[in-house]
Amino acid sequence: MKQWFMSLAMPLGFLMGMVVIPGGVSATEIEDARIWPAPDNTRLVFDLSGPVEHRVFVLSNPSRVVVDISDVSLGINLASLALDNSGVSRIRSAQREGGELRVVLDLSTQLNPRSFVLRPNEQYGHRLVLDLERPPGLSMEPSERQVSRSADDLSNQQRNIVIAIDAGHGGEDPGAIGPRGTREKDVVLAIARELYNQMDDLRGYEPVLMRTGDYYLSLQRRRELAREKRADLFISIHADAFTNPRASGASVFALSSSGATSAMAGYLANQENAADVIGGVNGISLEDKDEVLRSVLVDLSMTATLRSSLDVGNNILGQMKQVARMHKASVEQAGFAVLKSPDVPSVLVETGFISNPTEEANLGSAGYRRQLATAIRQGVTHWFESNPPPGTWVAWQKREAGTLRRYVVVSGDTLSGIASRNNTSVSRLREVNQLNGSAIRIGQVILIPQG
Repeated sequence: MKQWFMSLAMPLGFLMGMVVIPGGVSATEIEDARIWPAPDNTRLVFDLSGPVEHRVFVLSNPSRVVVDISDVSLGINLASLALDNSGVSRIRSAQREGGELRVVLDLSTQLNPRSFVLRPNEQYGHRLVLDLERPPGLSMEPSERQVSRSADDLSNQQRNIVIAIDAGHGGEDPGAIGPRGTREKDVVLAIARELYNQMDDLRGYEPVLMRTGDYYLSLQRRRELAREKRADLFISIHADAFTNPRASGASVFALSSSGATSAMAGYLANQENAADVIGGVNGISLEDKDEVLRSVLVDLSMTATLRSSLDVGNNILGQMKQVARMHKASVEQAGFAVLKSPDVPSVLVETGFISNPTEEANLGSAGYRRQLATAIRQGVTHWFESNPPPGTWVAWQKREAGTLRRYVVVSGDTLSGIASRNNTSVSRLREVNQLNGSAIRIGQVILIPQG
């Protein structure tokens, strides 16, 4: 797709940049519009009845972004869009001579526009996308606490183990949709938030959400965020779908640098990798252009990264099978694009088939989602207790406490009872597990020092 750029002075401000994208020449209608505020950008999407030509430029004093769309009519009310946290204070429009539509976005903060058109796909028709990007340092603060805990809060100033939690899809990309209309993007964000809250309660762990709300992130950006946060583990959470509604069961996946371990694994990888086309990255999957990561995959199977991914995946699977029916009894492998990080162990958890009516109902239950999150947490912590990264609080705790045994709290347990049965003291259990009191909950993992 050819694009050209130019700049020139204007009486009302400065023309910062202009993009002209060839499209159709017949009259087109804007049928719908959506706006998606995200921490790093705000995305405005126009649904079109056909292709269009457009140009975008910026005016100052006051700050505005102007979008001129040729030979198009407006079939909706743009003023009805919710603009909270978008950086846009008002949207105006006017039909101009010759059939051109001018859309003006009054800005309440500095935003840099980038626009592109997307061709039709399985979920959408023609779209015009306007990304309003926040300059570095002006990103919105996410709702969940995403700042590192102070080293002063940790014994001997040992660092936390950072867990990157990625809720799949989002924004323009709803993911799979169940027969009753349940959207994958909503289910997995709820599970991710529950996992975040459970991990955040654990001493020595620092969870970070890749997306904190309903907005789109490219597959590459998800990996980049994990690396920027120096994650020790990346977990991508999904709820798959298949053409046959009887398909069922949860799955855990690691990356494969060659073929998929099963036909279903390959099918699901292809479905998840289509997210960049549905969500919109200039209409082209980043994986077609990512030569650096492609070359890394040649050696990836020989690195500790993939080995660790498989090991932690097996721990998660072992816990999940106590909660959910598993589609396969072992960790599968396929070419999931979101897992292609060369130095961060990465797993993808498919929590069930949302296309299956029974599993759709389960995934719609907050209690069931909590059980899934607990199983994932227990699998993660079990693996890190055995393989703590050097320099972390968990590694220090293991070294100081000697060999630790894991115990999962059941109904009727008390901390004093656990201490008595294991020939230790309540104070020692509090110290090892960093407990402030004696309150424990069913399913909680208690580390018991031996000797």
